[in-house]
Amino acid sequence: MQHKLNPRLAEELRTVPVVPVLTIDSVESAVPLAKALVAGGLRILEVTLRTEASLEALRRISQEVRGVLVGAGTVRTPDQGHSAIAAGARFLVSPGMTPRLVQTADGWSVPFLPGAATPSEAMALVDLGYHVLKFFPAEPHGGVATLKALAAPLSDIKFCPTGGIDLEKARKYLELPNVVSVGGSWVAPANAIKAGDWDRITQLAREAAALRF
Repeated sequence: MQHKLNPRLAEELRTVPVVPVLTIDSVESAVPLAKALVAGGLRILEVTLRTEASLEALRRISQEVRGVLVGAGTVRTPDQGHSAIAAGARFLVSPGMTPRLVQTADGWSVPFLPGAATPSEAMALVDLGYHVLKFFPAEPHGGVATLKALAAPLSDIKFCPTGGIDLEKARKYLELPNVVSVGGSWVAPANAIKAGDWDRITQLAREAAALRF
């Protein structure tokens, strides 16, 4: 069994080595931040639902930034998922999974990337039709070594590891056959966003975009 939209998201994720994981505090910074990342070659963005500005930031990016595929992260409830889709999210990401969340996701019009940290969680999600998963938190759960160990017994599962990853660590993850891309916040440092240093963010994005190509 395959979830109807999950494989489509996997194909999108394979087109970029890194998905920026963005925590946006100010709505005004959303569009220039997204434009800076896209200019650097990272066109798939995840806006986490961790701030009051997140939904409006997501809406503005989806409406005002060309060439971007923007989704919502830290989706923990069905209501958050519905709100994010209404704001323009093209995909949804969760740090984990709950029966209620996965059941609701079957009716969503956009792909869903649920999270797993253990073999049992990954196997449970495969039973529900999800063969592409977020591996979170990646570094605290063994990072590259864990994904290497999972590759043989769970050969039908692909992962997007997120959590504690930087540029050098990303290189090692992307060498693994069961990794489609990595998620990371290092390409959009909080101090650079606050300072409006979009050139720095574009440069960080360019370095990240070059990892696989």
